[in-house]
Amino acid sequence: MLPGGRRHRLAGGSGFARPDAPATSRIAYAAAHVVADPGAENVPGAPATVDWDTTLAFRRHLWSYGLGVAEAMDTAQRGMGLDYPATRELIRRSAAEARAVGGRIVAGVGTDQLPVGPATVAAVTAAYAEQLDDVRAAGARPVLMCSRHLAAAARGPEDYLRVYDELLSAADEPVVLHWLGPMFDPALTGYWGAVDLDLAADTVIELIKAHQSTVDGIKVSLLDADREIALRRRLPAGVRLYTGDDFHYPELIRGDEVGHSDALLGVFAAIAPAAAAALAALDRGDQTAYDEIFAPTVPLARHLFAAPTWHYKTGIVFLAWLAGHQDHFTMIGGAQSGRSPAHLATLLTLADAAGLLPDADLAASRARAFFTVAGVEQ
Repeated sequence: MLPGGRRHRLAGGSGFARPDAPATSRIAYAAAHVVADPGAENVPGAPATVDWDTTLAFRRHLWSYGLGVAEAMDTAQRGMGLDYPATRELIRRSAAEARAVGGRIVAGVGTDQLPVGPATVAAVTAAYAEQLDDVRAAGARPVLMCSRHLAAAARGPEDYLRVYDELLSAADEPVVLHWLGPMFDPALTGYWGAVDLDLAADTVIELIKAHQSTVDGIKVSLLDADREIALRRRLPAGVRLYTGDDFHYPELIRGDEVGHSDALLGVFAAIAPAAAAALAALDRGDQTAYDEIFAPTVPLARHLFAAPTWHYKTGIVFLAWLAGHQDHFTMIGGAQSGRSPAHLATLLTLADAAGLLPDADLAASRARAFFTVAGVEQ
Protein backbone atom coordinates (compact mmCIF):
# COMPACT_ATOMS: atom_id res chain seq x y z
CA MET A 1 0.00 0.00 0.00
CA LEU A 2 1.36 3.41 -0.99
CA PRO A 3 0.58 6.77 0.61
CA GLY A 4 -2.92 7.87 -0.39
CA GLY A 5 -4.29 4.34 -0.32
CA ARG A 6 -3.05 3.24 -3.75
CA ARG A 7 -1.86 -0.33 -4.19
CA HIS A 8 1.03 -1.27 -6.45
CA ARG A 9 2.20 -4.77 -7.33
CA LEU A 10 5.89 -4.81 -8.22
CA ALA A 11 6.86 -6.50 -11.46
CA GLY A 12 10.58 -6.57 -10.75
CA GLY A 13 13.14 -6.76 -13.52
CA SER A 14 16.49 -8.33 -14.27
CA GLY A 15 16.53 -8.20 -18.04
CA PHE A 16 19.76 -6.25 -18.45
CA ALA A 17 22.76 -8.46 -19.08
CA ARG A 18 26.18 -7.45 -17.86
CA PRO A 19 28.32 -6.35 -20.81
CA ASP A 20 31.52 -8.18 -21.65
CA ALA A 21 33.46 -4.91 -21.59
CA PRO A 22 32.91 -1.16 -21.08
CA ALA A 23 31.34 0.85 -23.87
CA THR A 24 33.76 2.04 -26.51
CA SER A 25 31.84 4.89 -28.16
CA ARG A 26 31.35 6.87 -24.94
CA ILE A 27 33.10 7.23 -21.58
CA ALA A 28 30.61 6.88 -18.74
CA TYR A 29 31.09 7.38 -15.01
CA ALA A 30 28.47 6.79 -12.34
CA ALA A 31 28.77 9.10 -9.34
CA ALA A 32 28.40 6.68 -6.43
CA HIS A 33 26.86 7.15 -2.98
CA VAL A 34 28.37 6.02 0.31
CA VAL A 35 26.72 3.45 2.56
CA ALA A 36 26.43 4.58 6.17
CA ASP A 37 27.13 2.30 9.12
CA PRO A 38 23.58 1.92 10.47
CA GLY A 39 24.78 1.26 14.01
CA ALA A 40 26.83 4.45 14.24
CA GLU A 41 25.93 8.00 15.22
CA ASN A 42 25.36 9.18 11.67
CA VAL A 43 23.28 12.16 12.77
CA PRO A 44 23.43 15.76 11.49
CA GLY A 45 26.75 17.34 12.40
CA ALA A 46 28.47 14.10 13.45
CA PRO A 47 31.58 12.74 11.71
CA ALA A 48 30.64 10.28 8.99
CA THR A 49 30.93 6.58 9.80
CA VAL A 50 30.95 4.52 6.62
CA ASP A 51 30.19 0.84 6.05
CA TRP A 52 33.29 0.29 3.95
CA ASP A 53 32.57 -3.27 2.80
CA THR A 54 29.12 -2.44 1.42
CA THR A 55 30.30 0.87 -0.03
CA LEU A 56 33.04 -0.89 -2.00
CA ALA A 57 30.68 -3.70 -3.02
CA PHE A 58 28.44 -1.12 -4.66
CA ARG A 59 31.39 0.19 -6.64
CA ARG A 60 32.16 -3.34 -7.81
CA HIS A 61 28.54 -3.54 -8.96
CA LEU A 62 29.06 -0.42 -11.11
CA TRP A 63 32.34 -1.68 -12.54
CA SER A 64 30.71 -5.03 -13.34
CA TYR A 65 28.40 -3.17 -15.73
CA GLY A 66 31.34 -1.51 -17.48
CA LEU A 67 30.80 1.90 -15.92
CA GLY A 68 33.53 3.99 -14.36
CA VAL A 69 33.14 5.27 -10.81
CA ALA A 70 33.13 8.98 -10.02
CA GLU A 71 34.20 8.91 -6.40
CA ALA A 72 33.67 11.41 -3.59
CA MET A 73 31.49 13.67 -5.67
CA ASP A 74 28.22 15.41 -4.82
CA THR A 75 26.37 12.06 -4.82
CA ALA A 76 28.62 10.85 -2.00
CA GLN A 77 27.26 13.70 0.16
CA ARG A 78 30.25 16.00 -0.15
CA GLY A 79 29.15 19.07 1.80
CA MET A 80 26.11 17.19 3.13
CA GLY A 81 27.55 14.85 5.76
CA LEU A 82 30.75 13.36 4.33
CA ASP A 83 33.62 15.08 6.16
CA TYR A 84 37.08 15.27 4.63
CA PRO A 85 38.81 12.56 6.73
CA ALA A 86 36.13 10.11 5.58
CA THR A 87 36.43 11.44 2.01
CA ARG A 88 40.18 10.89 1.91
CA GLU A 89 39.77 7.32 3.18
CA LEU A 90 36.96 6.70 0.68
CA ILE A 91 39.14 7.79 -2.23
CA ARG A 92 42.08 5.70 -1.00
CA ARG A 93 39.99 2.56 -0.62
CA SER A 94 38.04 2.99 -3.86
CA ALA A 95 41.14 3.67 -5.94
CA ALA A 96 42.78 0.55 -4.55
CA GLU A 97 39.65 -1.45 -5.38
CA ALA A 98 39.64 0.01 -8.90
CA ARG A 99 43.20 -1.20 -9.45
CA ALA A 100 42.26 -4.65 -8.17
CA VAL A 101 39.35 -5.09 -10.59
CA GLY A 102 40.63 -2.98 -13.50
CA GLY A 103 37.90 -0.37 -13.11
CA ARG A 104 38.01 3.24 -14.26
CA ILE A 105 37.88 5.87 -11.49
CA VAL A 106 37.95 9.62 -11.06
CA ALA A 107 37.71 11.35 -7.68
CA GLY A 108 36.62 14.73 -6.42
CA VAL A 109 39.07 17.41 -5.30
CA GLY A 110 37.55 20.20 -3.21
CA THR A 111 38.25 22.52 -0.32
CA ASP A 112 35.98 21.00 2.33
CA GLN A 113 38.79 20.42 4.82
CA LEU A 114 38.61 24.17 5.47
CA PRO A 115 36.30 25.28 8.30
CA VAL A 116 32.89 26.63 7.40
CA GLY A 117 33.04 30.39 6.92
CA PRO A 118 35.22 32.92 5.13
CA ALA A 119 38.53 31.89 3.58
CA THR A 120 41.05 33.78 1.52
CA VAL A 121 41.67 32.95 -2.11
CA ALA A 122 45.17 31.82 -1.11
CA ALA A 123 43.75 29.47 1.51
CA VAL A 124 41.32 28.04 -1.03
CA THR A 125 44.16 27.41 -3.49
CA ALA A 126 46.21 25.66 -0.81
CA ALA A 127 43.25 23.50 0.20
CA TYR A 128 42.66 22.47 -3.40
CA ALA A 129 46.36 21.64 -3.79
CA GLU A 130 46.32 19.47 -0.66
CA GLN A 131 43.36 17.43 -1.89
CA LEU A 132 44.82 17.22 -5.37
CA ASP A 133 47.92 15.59 -3.87
CA ASP A 134 45.71 13.15 -1.92
CA VAL A 135 43.84 12.07 -5.06
CA ARG A 136 47.03 11.70 -7.08
CA ALA A 137 48.62 9.65 -4.31
CA ALA A 138 45.57 7.36 -4.28
CA GLY A 139 45.90 6.79 -8.02
CA ALA A 140 42.61 8.30 -9.23
CA ARG A 141 42.12 10.94 -11.93
CA PRO A 142 41.29 14.24 -10.20
CA VAL A 143 38.04 16.15 -10.70
CA LEU A 144 38.46 19.77 -9.58
CA MET A 145 35.07 20.25 -7.98
CA CYS A 146 33.37 23.59 -7.49
CA SER A 147 34.22 25.09 -4.10
CA ARG A 148 31.77 26.86 -1.82
CA HIS A 149 34.75 28.62 -0.26
CA LEU A 150 35.92 29.93 -3.62
CA ALA A 151 32.40 31.03 -4.56
CA ALA A 152 32.30 33.09 -1.36
CA ALA A 153 35.85 34.47 -1.62
CA ALA A 154 36.14 35.28 -5.32
CA ARG A 155 35.40 38.84 -6.40
CA GLY A 156 35.22 38.16 -10.09
CA PRO A 157 36.37 35.87 -12.93
CA GLU A 158 40.00 36.83 -12.38
CA ASP A 159 40.04 35.12 -8.97
CA TYR A 160 38.72 31.89 -10.47
CA LEU A 161 41.26 32.06 -13.27
CA ARG A 162 44.07 32.71 -10.79
CA VAL A 163 43.19 29.71 -8.61
CA TYR A 164 42.61 27.24 -11.43
CA ASP A 165 45.63 28.50 -13.38
CA GLU A 166 47.90 27.72 -10.42
CA LEU A 167 46.41 24.25 -9.99
CA LEU A 168 46.42 23.33 -13.67
CA SER A 169 49.92 24.69 -14.22
CA ALA A 170 51.18 22.32 -11.54
CA ALA A 171 49.24 19.31 -12.87
CA ASP A 172 51.38 16.50 -14.25
CA GLU A 173 48.41 14.58 -15.69
CA PRO A 174 45.03 15.52 -17.18
CA VAL A 175 42.28 16.53 -14.78
CA VAL A 176 38.54 17.00 -15.12
CA LEU A 177 36.95 20.37 -14.39
CA HIS A 178 33.53 20.65 -12.78
CA TRP A 179 30.61 23.04 -13.08
CA LEU A 180 27.81 22.31 -10.65
CA GLY A 181 24.81 24.58 -10.99
CA PRO A 182 23.03 26.30 -8.10
CA MET A 183 20.08 23.91 -8.38
CA PHE A 184 22.44 21.30 -6.93
CA ASP A 185 24.02 23.68 -4.40
CA PRO A 186 22.74 27.25 -3.94
CA ALA A 187 26.09 28.25 -2.39
CA LEU A 188 27.61 27.93 -5.88
CA THR A 189 25.47 30.68 -7.40
CA GLY A 190 27.65 32.93 -9.52
CA TYR A 191 30.43 30.37 -9.95
CA TRP A 192 33.12 31.36 -12.46
CA GLY A 193 32.53 34.96 -11.46
CA ALA A 194 29.12 35.67 -13.01
CA VAL A 195 25.47 34.91 -12.37
CA ASP A 196 24.97 35.30 -16.12
CA LEU A 197 25.76 31.79 -17.36
CA ASP A 198 26.91 33.03 -20.77
CA LEU A 199 29.57 35.17 -19.11
CA ALA A 200 30.51 32.27 -16.85
CA ALA A 201 30.89 30.05 -19.92
CA ASP A 202 33.28 32.58 -21.45
CA THR A 203 35.51 32.28 -18.38
CA VAL A 204 35.40 28.48 -18.55
CA ILE A 205 36.43 28.48 -22.21
CA GLU A 206 39.23 30.98 -21.53
CA LEU A 207 40.57 28.71 -18.78
CA ILE A 208 40.36 25.53 -20.83
CA LYS A 209 42.04 27.07 -23.88
CA ALA A 210 44.90 28.23 -21.69
CA HIS A 211 45.38 24.72 -20.24
CA GLN A 212 44.16 22.45 -23.02
CA SER A 213 46.96 19.92 -22.51
CA THR A 214 46.04 19.30 -18.86
CA VAL A 215 42.24 19.33 -19.11
CA ASP A 216 40.73 15.96 -19.97
CA GLY A 217 37.25 17.46 -19.93
CA ILE A 218 34.63 19.32 -17.93
CA LYS A 219 31.64 17.87 -16.09
CA VAL A 220 28.64 20.19 -16.52
CA SER A 221 25.54 19.93 -14.31
CA LEU A 222 23.26 22.82 -15.27
CA LEU A 223 20.13 20.82 -16.29
CA ASP A 224 20.04 22.90 -19.48
CA ALA A 225 20.61 20.82 -22.62
CA ASP A 226 20.87 23.75 -25.05
CA ARG A 227 23.44 25.50 -22.89
CA GLU A 228 25.47 22.32 -22.55
CA ILE A 229 25.48 21.76 -26.31
CA ALA A 230 26.57 25.37 -26.92
CA LEU A 231 29.46 24.96 -24.45
CA ARG A 232 30.41 21.59 -25.92
CA ARG A 233 30.73 23.09 -29.38
CA ARG A 234 33.14 25.73 -28.06
CA LEU A 235 35.54 23.28 -26.45
CA PRO A 236 38.96 22.81 -28.03
CA ALA A 237 39.50 19.56 -29.92
CA GLY A 238 40.23 16.67 -27.59
CA VAL A 239 38.55 18.18 -24.51
CA ARG A 240 35.51 16.17 -23.46
CA LEU A 241 32.24 17.40 -22.07
CA TYR A 242 30.97 15.00 -19.42
CA THR A 243 27.28 15.58 -19.05
CA GLY A 244 25.99 15.85 -15.52
CA ASP A 245 22.50 16.64 -16.80
CA ASP A 246 20.26 14.08 -15.10
CA PHE A 247 17.25 15.35 -17.09
CA HIS A 248 18.51 15.23 -20.68
CA TYR A 249 21.28 12.62 -20.66
CA PRO A 250 19.93 10.34 -23.45
CA GLU A 251 19.94 13.06 -26.11
CA LEU A 252 23.19 14.62 -24.89
CA ILE A 253 25.07 11.32 -24.88
CA ARG A 254 23.58 10.31 -28.25
CA GLY A 255 24.80 13.63 -29.64
CA ASP A 256 24.32 15.15 -33.07
CA GLU A 257 26.21 15.65 -36.30
CA VAL A 258 28.66 17.98 -34.53
CA GLY A 259 29.50 15.95 -31.45
CA HIS A 260 28.32 14.26 -28.26
CA SER A 261 28.71 14.37 -24.52
CA ASP A 262 30.33 11.66 -22.45
CA ALA A 263 28.80 11.04 -19.01
CA LEU A 264 29.47 11.64 -15.34
CA LEU A 265 26.06 11.20 -13.78
CA GLY A 266 24.52 10.57 -10.38
CA VAL A 267 21.52 8.91 -12.00
CA PHE A 268 23.77 6.25 -13.55
CA ALA A 269 24.35 4.86 -10.05
CA ALA A 270 20.62 4.14 -9.83
CA ILE A 271 20.15 2.89 -13.41
CA ALA A 272 23.50 1.17 -14.02
CA PRO A 273 22.12 -1.99 -15.72
CA ALA A 274 19.94 0.04 -18.08
CA ALA A 275 22.70 2.56 -18.77
CA ALA A 276 25.15 -0.19 -19.65
CA ALA A 277 22.62 -1.83 -21.98
CA ALA A 278 21.83 1.49 -23.70
CA LEU A 279 25.52 2.28 -24.23
CA ALA A 280 26.09 -1.21 -25.63
CA ALA A 281 23.26 -0.57 -28.10
CA LEU A 282 24.88 2.72 -29.08
CA ASP A 283 28.17 0.89 -29.68
CA ARG A 284 26.28 -1.43 -32.07
CA GLY A 285 24.77 1.54 -33.87
CA ASP A 286 21.29 0.54 -32.71
CA GLN A 287 19.84 3.93 -31.79
CA THR A 288 16.31 2.52 -31.61
CA ALA A 289 17.29 0.13 -28.82
CA TYR A 290 19.31 2.90 -27.15
CA ASP A 291 16.25 5.16 -27.05
CA GLU A 292 13.91 2.38 -25.93
CA ILE A 293 16.15 1.35 -23.04
CA PHE A 294 16.70 4.86 -21.76
CA ALA A 295 13.11 6.10 -22.26
CA PRO A 296 11.58 4.69 -19.02
CA THR A 297 14.57 5.86 -16.98
CA VAL A 298 13.96 9.53 -17.79
CA PRO A 299 10.75 9.97 -15.71
CA LEU A 300 12.60 8.23 -12.88
CA ALA A 301 15.55 10.60 -13.20
CA ARG A 302 13.40 13.71 -13.40
CA HIS A 303 11.55 12.70 -10.25
CA LEU A 304 14.75 11.67 -8.47
CA PHE A 305 16.32 15.08 -9.17
CA ALA A 306 13.19 17.18 -8.66
CA ALA A 307 13.53 20.36 -6.62
CA PRO A 308 15.00 20.72 -4.10
CA THR A 309 17.51 18.92 -6.28
CA TRP A 310 20.22 18.57 -3.65
CA HIS A 311 18.12 15.95 -1.83
CA TYR A 312 18.37 13.52 -4.73
CA LYS A 313 20.89 11.51 -2.70
CA THR A 314 18.04 10.31 -0.49
CA GLY A 315 16.34 8.72 -3.50
CA ILE A 316 19.61 7.18 -4.69
CA VAL A 317 20.06 5.41 -1.35
CA PHE A 318 16.39 4.38 -1.15
CA LEU A 319 16.66 2.69 -4.56
CA ALA A 320 19.96 1.01 -3.61
CA TRP A 321 18.21 -0.43 -0.55
CA LEU A 322 15.18 -1.64 -2.53
CA ALA A 323 17.46 -3.20 -5.16
CA GLY A 324 19.36 -5.15 -2.52
CA HIS A 325 22.69 -3.33 -2.63
CA GLN A 326 22.53 -2.53 1.10
CA ASP A 327 20.55 -3.80 4.07
CA HIS A 328 19.15 -0.55 5.43
CA PHE A 329 17.86 2.91 4.53
CA THR A 330 20.18 5.00 6.70
CA MET A 331 22.42 7.81 5.50
CA ILE A 332 25.27 9.79 6.96
CA GLY A 333 24.11 13.07 8.43
CA GLY A 334 20.59 11.66 8.83
CA ALA A 335 19.91 12.59 5.20
CA GLN A 336 17.35 9.80 4.76
CA SER A 337 14.79 12.36 5.94
CA GLY A 338 15.42 14.53 2.86
CA ARG A 339 12.47 13.18 0.85
CA SER A 340 8.86 12.48 1.85
CA PRO A 341 7.21 9.04 1.83
CA ALA A 342 4.98 10.26 -1.03
CA HIS A 343 8.03 11.24 -3.09
CA LEU A 344 9.70 7.89 -2.43
CA ALA A 345 6.49 6.01 -3.29
CA THR A 346 6.51 7.57 -6.76
CA LEU A 347 10.21 6.77 -7.08
CA LEU A 348 9.44 3.13 -6.25
CA THR A 349 6.84 2.82 -9.01
CA LEU A 350 9.04 4.58 -11.58
CA ALA A 351 12.00 2.31 -10.79
CA ASP A 352 9.74 -0.70 -11.16
CA ALA A 353 8.47 0.56 -14.52
CA ALA A 354 12.08 0.94 -15.69
CA GLY A 355 12.93 -2.65 -14.72
CA LEU A 356 15.44 -1.63 -12.06
CA LEU A 357 14.23 -3.68 -9.06
CA PRO A 358 15.70 -7.12 -9.74
CA ASP A 359 14.04 -8.91 -6.80
CA ALA A 360 10.39 -7.86 -6.61
CA ASP A 361 9.72 -9.78 -3.39
CA LEU A 362 12.67 -8.21 -1.60
CA ALA A 363 11.77 -4.71 -2.80
CA ALA A 364 8.12 -5.19 -1.81
CA SER A 365 9.04 -6.44 1.65
CA ARG A 366 11.35 -3.47 2.26
CA ALA A 367 8.85 -0.98 0.85
CA ARG A 368 6.10 -2.33 3.11
CA ALA A 369 8.38 -2.00 6.13
CA PHE A 370 9.28 1.58 5.22
CA PHE A 371 5.73 2.73 4.58
CA THR A 372 4.50 1.05 7.77
CA VAL A 373 6.99 3.08 9.80
CA ALA A 374 5.88 6.17 7.84
CA GLY A 375 2.32 5.58 8.99
CA VAL A 376 0.87 3.93 5.89
CA GLU A 377 -1.03 0.81 6.97
CA GLN A 378 -0.12 -2.27 4.95
